[in-house]
Amino acid sequence: MSFSVIVQAAGGLALFLLAMGMMTDGLKTFAGAGLKRLLERWTDRPLRGLATGILITGLVQSSSAVTVATIGFVNAGMLTLSQAIAVVFGANVGTTVTSWLVALVGSGFKVSALALPILTVGVILRIAGSGSRWASLGEALAGFGLFFLGLDLLKDSLGGFATGFSSTVEGGAGAHWAMYLGIGFVITLLTQSSSATLAIVLTAAGTGVISLEAGAAGVIGASLGTTSTAAVAVLNATANARRLATSHILFNVVAGVIALAVMPLVLALAGLLADWLDLEGSPAILLAAFHTLFKLIGIALLLPLVPWLARRLDRFFRSAEEDLSRPRYLDRTVASTPELAVGALQQELERMEELVTGLVHAALTREGMTVVAGARQTSAIHSLYNAITGFAARTRAEKMSPELVEQLTVAVRTARYLSEVAGQAGSAIRLRELRRAMPEQTVRLLMDRYLEALNQLLTSEDRDSGAVREAEALYQKLKVSVLRAIVNGEVDEDRGQAALDDLSALRRMLDQGIKAKAMLAGSDSGGESPQAEP
Repeated sequence: MSFSVIVQAAGGLALFLLAMGMMTDGLKTFAGAGLKRLLERWTDRPLRGLATGILITGLVQSSSAVTVATIGFVNAGMLTLSQAIAVVFGANVGTTVTSWLVALVGSGFKVSALALPILTVGVILRIAGSGSRWASLGEALAGFGLFFLGLDLLKDSLGGFATGFSSTVEGGAGAHWAMYLGIGFVITLLTQSSSATLAIVLTAAGTGVISLEAGAAGVIGASLGTTSTAAVAVLNATANARRLATSHILFNVVAGVIALAVMPLVLALAGLLADWLDLEGSPAILLAAFHTLFKLIGIALLLPLVPWLARRLDRFFRSAEEDLSRPRYLDRTVASTPELAVGALQQELERMEELVTGLVHAALTREGMTVVAGARQTSAIHSLYNAITGFAARTRAEKMSPELVEQLTVAVRTARYLSEVAGQAGSAIRLRELRRAMPEQTVRLLMDRYLEALNQLLTSEDRDSGAVREAEALYQKLKVSVLRAIVNGEVDEDRGQAALDDLSALRRMLDQGIKAKAMLAGSDSGGESPQAEP
């Protein structure tokens, strides 16, 4: 094998990887909003989630991009874990589109003849539409053209040393499939792209470098290689990311093991599929069909188990925030007895108050508290609020006394007030960050006094009406000082307006916090409290 052949193969692979990146980035930008809407709206059932994952991955040619978007939707509460797992399973099937593209080029289908025109159109759109979505479409089309050029280079280079290679490598007993399995795994690990591995394996099989069985083992190795990529990517990720990565790994391992165990049968079915599609039964076509079939085997086995799998995975990789959001005192058996249910709700509300108090204190006083950390704790408290209201709704009310009904109603109202207090924690953190941009000796001093007063009122048992009136007076003075600083040009207008918005949010936080404390103390009002601004 000459040095020029090695350089040509490396160049073909590099061009292929560049093309895949351009296609993915361009299509994500051009159709990003539409793909997000599709992912959000068409995943309510496992089959629809599966179809959505297949479609989006087939379009953007990147299962990792689809998985990252899916993780974001799960973390935002827009998708359940079950829905997300179905999408990830679909993304695995969607990756087989690359196999078919490679196979069609290698089987003599003259798509590669369109490479230069497609590349030309893409570059024109990229230049003419600079700064618009059409430029992203141009990037995707240019990547599509380079995709075929890279495959042609790869095919020509591998064809250069096909003679004699097969007999040399494959003459060594029946364990050769394990070597090709490992090669597929390692190439995917090194290139961080199963598509690149599939291009190499299918092209090698199409040019006679390796046998059909060796190619099938390489295809399985490429799929297993994506599991290592997923595992490394989520080492320090969120709990939901780890759960989805686990489902991705499980899918590929189960499908791969079964495909290895019944490889002759799956290859025979691949031949029947190629005949049914009226395609030439070349090794590349058969391997593309094999790739699709073994992914579909995994779907057939695991898709019905998605709800069970989601429940099992939910028990693992729990974050501190998720542990906080799980109720400790609410139980289905308790909900059937109203008297016990009300007592359990009271205990859970006291725990919720402790969580909210800790969050508020950190937001108002802790220097290292960030908006992101506050948002995670706020999300956990909102989840606990939803659990409390759901428990109250399940409590049997048909035989409850009016007193118990009232206690249940007060409990739900209290939980809502506490949840709203937690929801304003981000404003406290942002206001403390904005404090650095405020004029010295004027606004800063008032802001420090106001935040200290809020902390005292919201984290202690002091509900003295005089302290509440003093906090309201500080709020009014601080508001006027910020407005004056904006008018005098002492603070940037955008920052000043943001500070006023956060101040209004903190005023509401105080109002809701006082109401919650009053209800927890067993009274309807806790003295005078300021009315929150609309």
